[in-house]
Amino acid sequence: MRLQKVQDALNKKNIKFEYTEEDGCGSLDFMFRGLKFHVWEYEDNGWGAETNIYAAGRSEDIDGDYEEKISAEILSWPDMINN
Repeated sequence: MRLQKVQDALNKKNIKFEYTEEDGCGSLDFMFRGLKFHVWEYEDNGWGAETNIYAAGRSEDIDGDYEEKISAEILSWPDMINN
């Protein structure tokens, strides 16, 4: 299973997500405050992820320690209220 740090951040924030894996790359899709978000991992001469967590309408590539960067952003979001 890939993107474990990101999955841990989503679980900590109580955000439900769908995880899939294809060709050894992880993919997460989830909703937060009515907006659709994604984290799609890729391997292209190095690992990275495409995501729209910084601006819901715009995707960008995150390289380097992408899981740490994406997890930190998600953990900065307000907590979801359990009903």
